[in-house]
Amino acid sequence: MPELQAEPIATGSLPRRMSRGVLLVNLGSPDSPSIPDVRRYLREFLMDGRVLDVNWFVRFCIVHFAILPSRPRDSAHAYQKIWTPEGSPLVVISRAVQKQLQSLAQMPIELAMRYQNPSIPYALRQLKNKGVSDLLLIPLFPHYAMSSFESAVERVKEVAARIEPQMRITVQPPYYDHPHYIDALIYSAEPYLKRDFDHLLFSFHGVPERQIRKSDPTGRHCLTAANCCETASPAHATCYRAQCFKTTAAFARAINLPTTKYSVSFQSRLGRHPWLKPYTDHELERFPQTGIKKLLVICPSFVADCLETLEEIGMRGRESFLAAGGKEFAQIPCLNEHWLWISTLGKMIFA
Repeated sequence: MPELQAEPIATGSLPRRMSRGVLLVNLGSPDSPSIPDVRRYLREFLMDGRVLDVNWFVRFCIVHFAILPSRPRDSAHAYQKIWTPEGSPLVVISRAVQKQLQSLAQMPIELAMRYQNPSIPYALRQLKNKGVSDLLLIPLFPHYAMSSFESAVERVKEVAARIEPQMRITVQPPYYDHPHYIDALIYSAEPYLKRDFDHLLFSFHGVPERQIRKSDPTGRHCLTAANCCETASPAHATCYRAQCFKTTAAFARAINLPTTKYSVSFQSRLGRHPWLKPYTDHELERFPQTGIKKLLVICPSFVADCLETLEEIGMRGRESFLAAGGKEFAQIPCLNEHWLWISTLGKMIFA
């Protein structure tokens, strides 16, 4: 790989004033791995109409009578496996990223989680108190999905309209195939890519197929054909599946990875309705039977390690792959605090 040099962030290029600010938004985490805190988090998360996109009454019944009676106990056990002395890895890493960016900037940079803490109302009040009237919102989701990117953007706009109606909000668009994001992914993964491996699996967070169709502005493109993501369409601007494939293609092209040596799958499905396929857990059990014994897994839809990467992939995924006959399994860490990811966020801020 060619050597990359960090491009300086021109902190002196903007006048010293407090009217402009930045808000980073990630998904969120329980306040602790206790069952009550996990239940509170799951209730807020799953009652979001863009996450569980059915009418309110049906959603309420599913969440309160089918999910919350038992799932918080299982999820709390999973969170306990990854919890650190500082707290949730997702929140700890996101705070570290925010702190590094703040050290480079002369404007306020706040962090919020779509669900739980630090909350969006708290972050917006902090920005308002610092005199911010021109806000750059950076959703920490590289790909557009109604349950993540769209939900975060709409929630920020909704809260801002109450707290500071005059605040101007500019949203950083999805950056799934932006060269700086792809470079950051590649260089953060470089130590693992130098290993001897049979296959690289790109595991993206899954979404229900119905949400892909709902996000299709044409109403007639997404999931209507096997190659719909390869056919140019305005739908791709809001198609999570197409954007995941574009991330994969850009990454593989940049490192000259043969198509036979990588594939895409989707993880973390919930419920009985069809989600994007193939499913990661099924692929991990299938691979050893096809001769794939040394596996790398990267999760590009997450920019910070969290329950879905550390426990679902790094622990349960590893166990199922090895139990099925695999020999070597390595989960590539997320971008986390990699210097090139910090540089990429800086370029968004100072564009």
